[in-house]
Amino acid sequence: MGAFEKVRTSRADIVFPVLAPPEVSRNRSGFDDIPSRPSILPVGQLRASVLSYANMHHYGELFISYLKARHDVFIDQRGWNLPEVDGMEFDQYDTPLARFIVIHEFGEILAGIRITPTTARVGLHSYMIRDAQLGLLKDLPLDVLFFPAPVDDQIWEASRLFVSQSVQSIRRAHVQSLLMNTMARAARDVGAAQVIGIVPSVFRRWLQRIGMTATPVGPEMQIDDARTCAALFTIGNRAS
Repeated sequence: MGAFEKVRTSRADIVFPVLAPPEVSRNRSGFDDIPSRPSILPVGQLRASVLSYANMHHYGELFISYLKARHDVFIDQRGWNLPEVDGMEFDQYDTPLARFIVIHEFGEILAGIRITPTTARVGLHSYMIRDAQLGLLKDLPLDVLFFPAPVDDQIWEASRLFVSQSVQSIRRAHVQSLLMNTMARAARDVGAAQVIGIVPSVFRRWLQRIGMTATPVGPEMQIDDARTCAALFTIGNRAS
């Protein structure tokens, strides 16, 4: 992050793991109307499910499997020090305010991402980027954004994004596209027009290929082996 490269940023609290576009190395891999029925978009054998606390009972153990997949990615593979129990990774932002987008196939979790309203307030916490800016998250940079973190009904935060290492390279771009487009649809469904999050710098260009614009809104920083920065995605009103 430019001036903040020396800041220790090994925790996953505000990070998108690296999602490599096809031409990039793959060495790493409120809320008035909460849907009460499953939201599933099949693509071949892949399924993209949007989970909430109100509808997750329709999905059996999918939410548990999703949290276990997060454990595999963020704790086992990336070595981050995060809350865990019974093989599941979780944090203070996994609340009923959030939505969880899960890409799965035959019970295997292939990818996931969480979106949280920037108007969220649970005890001392709001959402990751804002909490980092307010100094509530240990070891995270305070100036991740060029401006005060937004609190706006039409802006949601994306976090905990991953694609499993088990996804074959020939399918990775398709899984990524399905994940991001489903995230955009889920955000629009709750009234959002924009999504804010931390992404690898190179990934912003790839997003444009699937019809999403991403504007940098923070200085660059180094997180693990990736150059990253905060970006604001405009998801518009088009149907998925």
